[in-house]
Amino acid sequence: MAICRLRSLFSPSKCKSSSFSFYQSFKPRTFSSSHHLPSHLQNVGFIGLGNMGSRMANNLIKAGFSVTVHDLNSDVLDKFSHMGVATKKTPCEVSEASDVVVTMLPSSAHVCDLEKPFMLDAPVSGGVIAAEAGTLTFMVGGSEEAFAAAKPLFFSMGKGAIYCGGAGNGSAAKICNNLALAVSMLGVSEALALGQSLGVAASTLSKIFNCSSARCWSSDSYNPVPGVMEGVPSSRDYNGGFASKLMAKDLNLAAESAKQAGCKHPLTSQAQKIYTELCNEGHEGKDFSCVFRHYYTGMDEHVDQ
Repeated sequence: MAICRLRSLFSPSKCKSSSFSFYQSFKPRTFSSSHHLPSHLQNVGFIGLGNMGSRMANNLIKAGFSVTVHDLNSDVLDKFSHMGVATKKTPCEVSEASDVVVTMLPSSAHVCDLEKPFMLDAPVSGGVIAAEAGTLTFMVGGSEEAFAAAKPLFFSMGKGAIYCGGAGNGSAAKICNNLALAVSMLGVSEALALGQSLGVAASTLSKIFNCSSARCWSSDSYNPVPGVMEGVPSSRDYNGGFASKLMAKDLNLAAESAKQAGCKHPLTSQAQKIYTELCNEGHEGKDFSCVFRHYYTGMDEHVDQ
């Protein structure tokens, strides 16, 4: 999640009206060349080329969009420039060169106000792995016509785009999603660490979880135990995923939202406490699955291939 929680905004500047109903189902679309792209989306600006954004921008390029990029990291800009992608020094220059602007930034405080007539808040779920594979899920808030107009972008970077209602609802959905994710990661990590203490290998327990009632994404797709699963942050010292500080931030938002709504939130509060502690102990930059090692003191496992 994503997982980051990272926030993205789509702001189509030349969207056309559409009669598309968000209750209808639709399949992902791919484009072989810019000649097949909607005229209002041919030139795409992309701001924010971090772990997630760089991969998402690459997928837009592969889909045939003409992409212009910006990031504060000059090394990243040089990399895209060497690929033949247009780069700009400021977000305003990106906006001027683009029909639509995508931002993929750490928090709403970083999002530039580009003063476009249409704006969608579209947080993503799936993390770096899904960003690389183009299988992200987008939770979208804003007008229905802007959502319909932006579909080709969503399905060039992901496998799903769910309309959540008016402006801000995408972010609200993401907060709820990350709350459930945090709690499931804590539950899986706690159970696996307990299993190790009782003499049951984490790989054995994971196999049990994944074919029984405990199965969840934190177990079968993002296992927190180093050595159990390849290609996930736990296999690379918890680097390159959704930082614990971002999970703590989303849990803070969830707790505040629950208070304002008058909802009970004991699990939110406990998860918030754990991830805040994890960050205070110096692990804020590590993927949130590092809670297995640094909170529960779970052990690495060497699995025979």
